[in-house]
Amino acid sequence: MKIILIHIIKFYRKYISPLKKPCCRFYPTCSQYALQAIEKYGALKGGAMSIKRIFKCHPFHPGGYDPVK
Repeated sequence: MKIILIHIIKFYRKYISPLKKPCCRFYPTCSQYALQAIEKYGALKGGAMSIKRIFKCHPFHPGGYDPVK
């Protein structure tokens, strides 16, 4: 499952993300954060951390530096 999620995120970063204007309010970007979280914590916990991060990525959140801990 971990490998599948990583491939999905890499596909998104290579083929879909370049079609959109940069809009992530965080560093690292949400997709990079997801890769790091899944690689470090696995599919379940890393995936949950990624979803939580994506829900925070909206115009009313200040964003900023938010590394995987």
